Amino acid sequence: MSDNESRTPFSLHARSRSFFFAFRGIAYLARSEHNAWIHLAASVAAIALGGSLKISANDWRWIALAITLVWLAEALNTAIERLCDVVNPNFDQRIGHAKDVAAGGVLIAAIGAAAIGAVTFLPYL
Repeated sequence: MSDNESRTPFSLHARSRSFFFAFRGIAYLARSEHNAWIHLAASVAAIALGGSLKISANDWRWIALAITLVWLAEALNTAIERLCDVVNPNFDQRIGHAKDVAAGGVLIAAIGAAAIGAVTFLPYL
């Protein structure tokens, strides 16, 4: 059987369900992760500052990218942590390293977002 034969046909209902599951995942992230609350506050602050400073469309692109990357990193970190907890609920140094690396990815994204914010907003101030 080829790849095309094994796929189910396109369905609007299936696509709408996939969006439902994605939004449910975002809601879970926002409810369960304390760091997501910090990201939400920083996102709101960046959007409010950009609006009050009337930054250019080009600068909005950078702010949107920075916000998106941090949220993406946090979502992937949370998914990795939850999956690791299911795979091995007991302490395992290798699982610990995987979780640390995923958390480090969030930190890298947050530092990059802060740098983008500084470079973007400072000329307006």
